[in-house]
Amino acid sequence: MKKFALIGAAGYIAPRHLKAIKDTGNMLVAALDKSDSVGILDSFFPDTDFFTEFERFDRHIEKLRRNGQGVDYISICTPNYLHDAHIRFALRNHADAICEKPLVLNPWNVEALKEIEKESGRKINTILQLRLHPVIMELKKVVESNKENKIHDIDLTYITARGNWYFSSWKAVQEKSGGIATNIGIHFFDMLTWIFGNVEKNIVHIHGPRTAAGFLRLKKANVRWFMSIDANTLPETVVKQGKRTYRSILINNKELEFSEGFTELHTQSYKEILEGKGFSIEDVRPSIEIVHNIRNCKPVGLSGEYHPFVSTSQSI
Repeated sequence: MKKFALIGAAGYIAPRHLKAIKDTGNMLVAALDKSDSVGILDSFFPDTDFFTEFERFDRHIEKLRRNGQGVDYISICTPNYLHDAHIRFALRNHADAICEKPLVLNPWNVEALKEIEKESGRKINTILQLRLHPVIMELKKVVESNKENKIHDIDLTYITARGNWYFSSWKAVQEKSGGIATNIGIHFFDMLTWIFGNVEKNIVHIHGPRTAAGFLRLKKANVRWFMSIDANTLPETVVKQGKRTYRSILINNKELEFSEGFTELHTQSYKEILEGKGFSIEDVRPSIEIVHNIRNCKPVGLSGEYHPFVSTSQSI
């Protein structure tokens, strides 16, 4: 049984990590969040020591370590811009890190973490659960088995409508979240490069606080992508169904259906990590470079191969 600590216990993604820790037969000994709305802990680890101040949490983790009861893993579910610091905290306390995506916001942060990982002798793991989805894994096998090096045409569309609260949160601040493409899209970019190869061209058509779109030329695919948190960009058919989320991946005009099979992917991720097969810093580097380039590219507007939703989008 391994000992875990968790930073960011009140967040949206924390319950998946709590479930994964419990389902893999391990224990959570300490948790931290500046918010005390963490009743979810009672469903998994009611005896966990909980802190709302980082300083007290830091002291507690160090005390455990000095008493020979240090934690083995620290799970990080905090806002994107804090991941780098919390990963460093984990490694300094002789624990491996398990960090939600994006691992970091900038490519140079990757290099710095590689150095501290080497110095500490500990491991940095990141959650890339789409790579563990059975449909995605099968798609990768099919693409790799094609010896003709076919270039696939892909349209990626992801709209997840957000209310006014979003613009009062850290998610709406590009310096903290990385912007739309990073915050809601980095796992898709990781999945696409994992399957279809490295980026050869990265063009941004529009980029704003609500909507972003662009074109990626990968080794084995041309990808038109569109991402938005604006409800006005939802297809009419989706709105009529009363839904606020739309996700579509068209590959050569054929829909990739993978709406099911997500419930256990964090638990599967933890199983892989505990077996020493977690995704590493180098695994996430390509997607971090993609989103960094996206937010630093000058949008070219409606020119070239842009996603069809761009021309009908009323909100950028």
